[in-house]
Amino acid sequence: MSFSLYKLGQLMVRRRGRVLMAWLLALVLAVAGMATLAHGTNDEFSIPGSQSQDALDHLGHVFPEVSGTSAQIVAVAPESQRIDTTESHNAIGVVAKRIGGYRQVTLAADPFSETVQDAVSEDGRAAIIAIQFEVPFNELDSQVKSKIASDAKALQDALMDGAVTYCGGAAYSNAIPSLSPTEALGLAFALIALLMMFGSLVAAVLPLFTAVVGVGVGVATIYTMTSWFTISSTAPMLAVMIGLAVGIDYALFLISRHRDQLSDGLEVEESIARSVATAGSAVIFAGLTVIIALLGLFVAGIPFLTTMGVAAAFGVLVAVTVAETLVPALLGFAGKRLIPRKRANVKTSRRSLTNRKSHDHRIARTWVRLVTAKPLAVVVVITVALSALALPAANLRLALPDNSVEEIGTPARDAYDAVAEHFGPGFNGPLILTADIIQSTDPIGLANRIADDIRRLPGVKAVPLATPNPKGDTGIIQIVPETGPSDAATEQLVRELRGKYQYFLDTYDTETAVTGITAVAIDVSSKLGAALLPFGLLVVGLSLILLAMVFRSIWVPLKATAGYLLSVLAAFGVTTWVFQLGHGAELIRVQRVGPVISFLPIILMGVLFGLAMDYEVFLVSRIREHYAHHGDAKAAVEEGFASASTVVVAAATIMLSVFAAFIPEGSATIKPIAFSLAVGMFVDAFVVRLTLVPAVLALLGKRAWHLPAWVDRRLPVFDAEGDGLERELRLRDWPTPDSTEVLSAHDLTLDDMNGN
Repeated sequence: MSFSLYKLGQLMVRRRGRVLMAWLLALVLAVAGMATLAHGTNDEFSIPGSQSQDALDHLGHVFPEVSGTSAQIVAVAPESQRIDTTESHNAIGVVAKRIGGYRQVTLAADPFSETVQDAVSEDGRAAIIAIQFEVPFNELDSQVKSKIASDAKALQDALMDGAVTYCGGAAYSNAIPSLSPTEALGLAFALIALLMMFGSLVAAVLPLFTAVVGVGVGVATIYTMTSWFTISSTAPMLAVMIGLAVGIDYALFLISRHRDQLSDGLEVEESIARSVATAGSAVIFAGLTVIIALLGLFVAGIPFLTTMGVAAAFGVLVAVTVAETLVPALLGFAGKRLIPRKRANVKTSRRSLTNRKSHDHRIARTWVRLVTAKPLAVVVVITVALSALALPAANLRLALPDNSVEEIGTPARDAYDAVAEHFGPGFNGPLILTADIIQSTDPIGLANRIADDIRRLPGVKAVPLATPNPKGDTGIIQIVPETGPSDAATEQLVRELRGKYQYFLDTYDTETAVTGITAVAIDVSSKLGAALLPFGLLVVGLSLILLAMVFRSIWVPLKATAGYLLSVLAAFGVTTWVFQLGHGAELIRVQRVGPVISFLPIILMGVLFGLAMDYEVFLVSRIREHYAHHGDAKAAVEEGFASASTVVVAAATIMLSVFAAFIPEGSATIKPIAFSLAVGMFVDAFVVRLTLVPAVLALLGKRAWHLPAWVDRRLPVFDAEGDGLERELRLRDWPTPDSTEVLSAHDLTLDDMNGN
């Protein structure tokens, strides 16, 4: 593969103008496709095969009036006053009737109607106009939402002085994440890190430019695909975050290798070709690990998560393609301007070159000598410390975000808080129990009897609705829990209601199911939690096989996998400590402390796996290369670390700055993902790869590079550092069999086996 990449690098340099134009054209076409074809993202989470989803789909057929999204207007009277006055009753009734006539609205319930229960708070200060739509969130007309919001404002003016109205609910959630100015700060920090590393503006700007082009093509294409596929709003944002990070990193590896080779005297084109063949091989390996891990999200069996993984994997694929094509083309344009200034036009002997390199890596050598002086102590301290960081993860709880995590001051959050304050948190996440009542001769009475049984269950605050559908074949019982949608007690109530299935079947001869948005969210979180173990086994097994292929070793893959697991568990622990337990949450503007977003763990495991293997290959391959040439395991750790650690530090710093930039202003879905990736990236790069890895290799010595012969024969070879190319280049100047070149020798003698 390395020789094929060598040829590719040469081709990209020679046709650099066409390559640049091709990528700019691809960017224009992708943006044009997004502008003309995109239908927008869809955050309606579903989980086919679950009880909640099957029941919700059934409601869409038999009772479509309750299967769409919903909204609510909450009217709150001033303290010491009541909302249930005659004037307020009339004003609220007028607004409810007007909204009920809007397009896409199937119901706007007057809270003072005789057919509506529990819509006025116990203290009489607040009332809710419940609004039901016939369409899901992504199909709701924005003009209808605007008219309802205007009606809420008009109602506030019509009520007594000091009264306040809130317009919120699922229809007004701000689930779609967007970019903010803070993300630009991440690129600014990346530029500073690149300038410090390269000391060249051209070399520093080039990775940023190629990363932005790759992200632009990838994300615009993802949005274009919403015309044919259902894609959640988190998917393109995840592609932006990961695409920027890996795009900069991959370009950095290539440019760093190219500049080193230029300083050693290679011609520009030859150096670019060799960089693509060597560092480019490592880029392909790293990219493949990230892509495979992201595609592995399918093991959860949840369509929106699979789509998210595919979208993010596509972003990484574009980043790899940019690194292998556009980066070498731009390096060709840069020419000799990328030669390090302090090394340009300087001819040195091999000895002076060695001394200079030793001086250049003084900090790295000091660190690795410190780490390897007492390797066992370093291994024990790091293992204990990271295990301690992981302890909070034992209490990790997962849930999908609701309006309680929206930013304070937004309509959805204000309405959520008002409902929770005056009615109870459970009114923000009611459950629906469906009952098959087609055999009953008294469908209304049967629905009421089931509702009476449910009212006696612990954890149930109210049962405001119990009615059959217009055809009389399905009963709908709305259940308000005492606790909020993401509370553990609500999850327990769902399990208890489902546990009553046999009771309702025996007592009333009816089959029941629990559904509603809250129940669907609970089922999604439960299935995602159950998928962590098989996904973890897939990732761990994959890492062992891939690293054994690259390094022809047993201990190196085991060490790398153990380090990865420590990084993941530490990231889980710190994320739980901040987002669930609330320590330091205000520093990063966490809107509400509670369960962690349910698909964070599996996303973190997939992305961090690829990045960890990336740095593992880049660092350990240099150590292995020195050991293969000199056979000194101890010296190999120091020399390999010194030559590779600077690039790893720069790459990890850039990756960390990109992830961290998404934390301050990130949405409720992106903020915890970015935070966990930033923590995991810091721990894996600086603690595991740059500290634990050299300590373990020093502890193992020559045993680190042992691979049983029977395993070696069965493992395919993945030339991640271009060893095959090096052999090809050493042999290419030898005469061919049909060559006319003459071999000349002086005083040459030959002896046969008998000494003659």
